[in-house]
Amino acid sequence: MSIFPDDIAALAQKMISHGTARGEMVSTAESCTGGLIAGALTEIAGSSAVVDRGFVTYTNEAKADMLGVQDKTLETFGAVSKETALQMVQGALLRSRASHAVAVTGIAGPGGGSDTKPVGLVHLAAMSRNGAILHREMRYGDIGRDQVRLATVKTALEMLLDVSGAK
Repeated sequence: MSIFPDDIAALAQKMISHGTARGEMVSTAESCTGGLIAGALTEIAGSSAVVDRGFVTYTNEAKADMLGVQDKTLETFGAVSKETALQMVQGALLRSRASHAVAVTGIAGPGGGSDTKPVGLVHLAAMSRNGAILHREMRYGDIGRDQVRLATVKTALEMLLDVSGAK
């Protein structure tokens, strides 16, 4: 039994099975989910063959130091932006042995939102070493911190499956 909802556990299982079959590894770069994506993946037995590493980069400094997100990107677009998510996923691939990576940055709430960046806004990016790259801007709404984070994990796993060719 997983600590995650069945839909998330099933997606994680599919990613681990796919990665195992193809000998491919994944990495995660997480802000608003605080490691939950890596947690969902490592909940699956055998995940050590697929999960290379996870970066939890909650602050702007961590995003810059650990993933190479440019200060100018953070100043111009903010931590919660398409540009930041894309630089996070690129950094996660460059700083790992992974074939595929996923990155998330958003506002889980209950506070921290604004008119232009409301609670529930999350930018996600997934990328493969073969050049495939995806971005999604999700507006989950002010559905509660836990629900925003779980919805983000589900979307991130779906994107990881898409970019890895597993879907």
